[in-house]
Amino acid sequence: MHFFLPLIGYLIGSISTAIIVCKLMRLPDPRSEGSGNPGATNVLRVGGKLPAAITLIGDALKGFAPVYAATALQIPPLWIGLTAIACVLGHLYPLFFQFKGGKGVATTFGAVFGLSWLAGLLVIASWLALSLTFRYSSLAALGSLLILPLFLWITTGSMAIVICGVAIGTLVFWRHRSNIGRLLRGEEPKIGDKKTRDSQAD
Repeated sequence: MHFFLPLIGYLIGSISTAIIVCKLMRLPDPRSEGSGNPGATNVLRVGGKLPAAITLIGDALKGFAPVYAATALQIPPLWIGLTAIACVLGHLYPLFFQFKGGKGVATTFGAVFGLSWLAGLLVIASWLALSLTFRYSSLAALGSLLILPLFLWITTGSMAIVICGVAIGTLVFWRHRSNIGRLLRGEEPKIGDKKTRDSQAD
């Protein structure tokens, strides 16, 4: 049974909340409007606050639900961590949408809550603190992911889960490489800037 949980996590992660929400609410396809990124930030650009909020919650839930189920089943920590990785991989490279997904922050945060509710609260608190301090959504997300392994070690004590947390962070950093480039060049728009580029952490 352990072997099937990461597969289930990947398939659930591959469900693109942004595309489904936009289709149901008769909004433009987020892959062809705004930044072209199927995530909550771009849905906010093309459709407004309500569809963006639904997308954010959906993306977080698809990370949370499979990981929480794996945790509740009390399977070995390695398989719980692999399930978390699979959920994020599904969001980044969805099977059902030509392997072109979002940037994985909401799904990652949801998966972290599935691993440990306290780690989830800590990573959200760090995101809020960095956002308020620097006003860069992408920087706040990446900074939170740098601290994530420490949060997971403190709250779970499992080196297997910590290593999986590092792997997830590496995947999300890779997906944000364009944001990192803009941050280094001083070109990344701050939170609240009215720009339609692929600039935030969807």
